[in-house]
Amino acid sequence: MADKRDYYEVLGVGKDASDDDIKKAYRKLARQYHPDVNKAADAETKFKEVKEAYDVLSDGQKRSTYDQYGHVDPNQGMGGGFQGGDFGGFGDIFDMFFGGNGGRRDPNAPQRGNDLQYTMTIEFKEAVFGKETDITIPRTENCDTCHGSGAKPGTKPQTCSVCHGSGQQEVVQNTPFGRMVNRRSCSNCSGTGQIIKDKCTTCGGSGKLKKQRKIHVKIPAGVDDGAQLRMTGEGEGGLRGGPSGDLYIVIRVKSHDFFEREGDDIYCEIPLTFAQAALGDEIEIPTLTEKVKLKIPAGTQTGTFFRLKGKGVPRLRGIGQGDQHVKVVVVTPSKLSDEQKDLLRQFASMDGEQTHEHEQSFFDRMKRAFRGD
Repeated sequence: MADKRDYYEVLGVGKDASDDDIKKAYRKLARQYHPDVNKAADAETKFKEVKEAYDVLSDGQKRSTYDQYGHVDPNQGMGGGFQGGDFGGFGDIFDMFFGGNGGRRDPNAPQRGNDLQYTMTIEFKEAVFGKETDITIPRTENCDTCHGSGAKPGTKPQTCSVCHGSGQQEVVQNTPFGRMVNRRSCSNCSGTGQIIKDKCTTCGGSGKLKKQRKIHVKIPAGVDDGAQLRMTGEGEGGLRGGPSGDLYIVIRVKSHDFFEREGDDIYCEIPLTFAQAALGDEIEIPTLTEKVKLKIPAGTQTGTFFRLKGKGVPRLRGIGQGDQHVKVVVVTPSKLSDEQKDLLRQFASMDGEQTHEHEQSFFDRMKRAFRGD
């Protein structure tokens, strides 16, 4: 695990960072390295690193474990198997030193299936309001003919006569230091502890088949870019009666032409004319669901923000919605009639301003620049 960076370092926060600090740091970095936005060769790798760090540090239990053990998973330590209140891991260690089975597990025990990951790209408003859809994923499932045993119907696997079901063989070697006993996977049964003489004709004795499975997915309203949905039991099938793995759906949200999102809040920019900003006006503002009226006070400066309360994104784990923040930008006209110019000159004169106008072509200005004028 030495090649992994510290999760706090990845997100650029201290170990005393609050949940909000971690969330803000993640959102900033996720936007920076999102493969749909950042086309750098290492963008996707960095995005996954940021996502992994956030998944751990945003979960109270995972963060506590990480703070205590670092990248070393205590559930995968020596002997492999210290999980919750199960002290099987310690039993394996004692067995190794005091003549037990050397930490080996029963090769015929039920085994959980592998987890799967699916990346789903959705539209901006689909993330805001949620959606239901069907996806098709390839996954390994138990054979319906033999129910995962690999044996022809009416028969069953037999215990390996070489390893007697343990899945391992002992190899004794005489060395200058004495007799050495090594254990290795049984060559007769390939470590399974069982021999299938009459194989299932459907799966060829593997007990598994590759299938395309259609799954109905409900995306909750308010889901954000980089979110991960877990569908329990929708991963690959388990072995020997073990449970299926889980399916993790990673959400990627397309950008919007007008709206930008920051958490549960929405941001947008609205252009104003000089007259609207100076004299005030009432304008229409598009929101996620409708158009609303916004009163612009006289004398509004460019860059001013107005808040539309409750017009943002529905809160994923709460009640209510975020807000919409409207930034007004005063647009300077690029083409003026002679009458408009005269009126502006009069306005500037009344305000005590002096104007210095130079009518020149683009090429004249370029020549002057080269001459250093």
